[in-house]
Amino acid sequence: MEEWGQNLLIAAIIIVFGWFALGLTWNLRKGNALLRWMQAGLPQLGERTTMRWLGTSAIELVIGKAQSPFKQVTLLGVMEPRDIPWLWLISRFQHRRDVLIIRAQLQTAPTYEFDLIAPDAWNETKQSGQLEARQWTIEPLDDLNFSAPSTTRSLSRAIAVDALPVARRVQSRVWRLSARRNDTQLELHIPLPNLRQTKAQDFFAALRQLGEQLSKRT
Repeated sequence: MEEWGQNLLIAAIIIVFGWFALGLTWNLRKGNALLRWMQAGLPQLGERTTMRWLGTSAIELVIGKAQSPFKQVTLLGVMEPRDIPWLWLISRFQHRRDVLIIRAQLQTAPTYEFDLIAPDAWNETKQSGQLEARQWTIEPLDDLNFSAPSTTRSLSRAIAVDALPVARRVQSRVWRLSARRNDTQLELHIPLPNLRQTKAQDFFAALRQLGEQLSKRT
């Protein structure tokens, strides 16, 4: 009986370490493929990019001196935690998927604020709590939830209606699109691009169009 227990423990350890190795390899391959794909389009944002891995499931690229309409752009590719089985299962239950997060400071700051968030986005619960704290009323806009301050709500909604189709030129599936007056003035959450079907040049050209759309003076 004791020997059976030891064998079971050894088998469990082999499974866990094997899963870790496979998950780690999978994420590293996805991250490196994303980096290679981006190389053809990143010059449209800026000439110099700083890159670093954040653990085993996230890769960050920062363009400190970006071209117009941006001042600075951060791209964060966050992959499912495939290397840790229990975290991966939890993330799956929370509808978390591989995501590309784009945060940018614009040369012309918006005069309005809004959030567009997909109801099925994995971080929707957290965002909803933040919206309640800010007392931003939520209403549907297309297949997303729109919210904005009451003081600029009409303007913000009109801008969001025009900006959403532009965001969907970057990626047809949008999990979050946010505009702010300060700090991160543009934030976009989308699934990782299909690297075989999407050209990096077109992707980043559409991202610049979105920045220009949110930079328009009203």
